[in-house]
Amino acid sequence: MKVNADFTKRVAVHFDQNEWVASPAAGVERKMLDRIGEEVARATTIVRFAPGSAFAAHTHDGGEEYLVLDGVFQDETGDFPVGSYVRNPPTSSHTPSAAEGATILVKLHQFDPDDRTELRRSINGKDDVHLFRDAHEEVRVLSLTPGQTVELDAESGLELFVIDGSVQESGEDFATWDWLRLPPGTRSNASAGASGARIWVKNGHLGGMI
Repeated sequence: MKVNADFTKRVAVHFDQNEWVASPAAGVERKMLDRIGEEVARATTIVRFAPGSAFAAHTHDGGEEYLVLDGVFQDETGDFPVGSYVRNPPTSSHTPSAAEGATILVKLHQFDPDDRTELRRSINGKDDVHLFRDAHEEVRVLSLTPGQTVELDAESGLELFVIDGSVQESGEDFATWDWLRLPPGTRSNASAGASGARIWVKNGHLGGMI
C-alpha cells in the first residue's frame, strides 16, 4: 500500500476530509497521512482507540514516536495523557491500549536504525518545547501568537501538524489536527490564525526519501 508516498511533492491532509479506516484490532481506527507498506509499514497516522480497545503485543523494529491528542494512551510503562510525547526506539516492544479511549498521532519505522533513545515528555503549557534532536532529525512544538509567522526550513524535508488553533501556509488554511508535509529543498512560512496556534514540527528527516 502506498499513501502520499511521493516525497518530492508537497502534501496536505485535512482531518475533516480524511476518512477513518478500520485496523486489524477491534475498536481501533486510523486516518492515514502517509504510508509505504501493508500492516507493517513506514507510516504516519492518526489513530483512534475506542474505550477498552488494544493492540496485540508487538515489537517496533523501525521505532515509534507518538503524540497523544485526546484521552489517555497506555502500555506496560504507564499512562500517557493528552500532551504526552513518546519515542520508543527500534527493538522496543509494548502492548498499547486505552481503557477510556484515546487519539494519537503516530509515526512508525522512521528512526535511525542505531537510535536507542527512549523519551517521554509533556508538551502541555504555553511555551515552545524542544522535544528531540540528533543528526537525523529535529522535533519541536511551537506556540504561535495570533498572526505570528514562523519560517519553515524544509531543506531536508519538514512535517507540520496543528495541535490546536490554525495556521496558513501557501494560501492554504490548516485547522486542528491537519497535517502538512513539505519536500526536501523547499522553504516556506506559516502564519497563525486569529486565535494563535500550537504546532508540532519535525524537520531534517526526509532527505533520504528522494
